[in-house]
Amino acid sequence: MKADTYRCGVLTISDRGAAGERQDTSGPALRELLISRHYSVIADRIVPDRIPEIQDILIEWADQLHLDLILTTGGTGLSPSDVTPEATIPLIHRQIPGICEAMRSASRASTINAILSRGVAGCRNQCLIINLPGSQKGAVENLSAVIDALPHALYKIKGGMADCGGDEGGKTGKG
Repeated sequence: MKADTYRCGVLTISDRGAAGERQDTSGPALRELLISRHYSVIADRIVPDRIPEIQDILIEWADQLHLDLILTTGGTGLSPSDVTPEATIPLIHRQIPGICEAMRSASRASTINAILSRGVAGCRNQCLIINLPGSQKGAVENLSAVIDALPHALYKIKGGMADCGGDEGGKTGKG
């Protein structure tokens, strides 16, 4: 399956953004990066840092809209209001720790604070959910670290049977 056939959503999690007190820059930047890589971004929204509201959107997008990929941005740090991982973990059926390990490792080259990110990644049925930092720089940097692996991951999550060793299933991001 080609990247442009994958249906995606970008969920910004920010109390101030949801209240209109702060302009969201990370969500639009992620959307732009996905579109530049030929993904179809069909859903985006801003919600406050509240577990039930985050979970309602993740469930709706994964189970009703049948999105292939959901990126969240925000709520992965250490502030008391940062609850994105706590909202995500109960909803995913399988964690994929390598995605977040790669993102933190790549981001660590820019800042020691990368080790403080608590984002998670995993599957809810056939949807891949990835938590990204809330800053535009951090979100784009983290997604860029793993985006080449996403076509193959999505192919496999959908039940693709090709081996992981070659270019089958879009492993290179081309197809």
